[in-house]
Amino acid sequence: MSEITVDEIEKVLDEQIRPELSLHGGNIKIAGFENDVLSLRMLGQCSGCPSVNITMEGLVNTKLTEKLPGLKKVSLVNGVSDSLLMEARSILQRRHQ
Repeated sequence: MSEITVDEIEKVLDEQIRPELSLHGGNIKIAGFENDVLSLRMLGQCSGCPSVNITMEGLVNTKLTEKLPGLKKVSLVNGVSDSLLMEARSILQRRHQ
């Protein structure tokens, strides 16, 4: 059995998932990939959406496991994104200058 590559995952994300998410002002990125276990982070409007778990199960997980059957697990990483943290730090620094 061949190993899944990040390029293969990105191709599925680009062709099957990102177009759907972009309709709602969202996006997705790979947070980690090791031993056929994929961690994803929702971006944009999708990151705070109350329906994110439905989107993960109904769209993301379904498409990825359909196209890449070797994936053992697909999970959502919750929490604050690095870009949001950087933006918050920048705002705080400006306020204290």
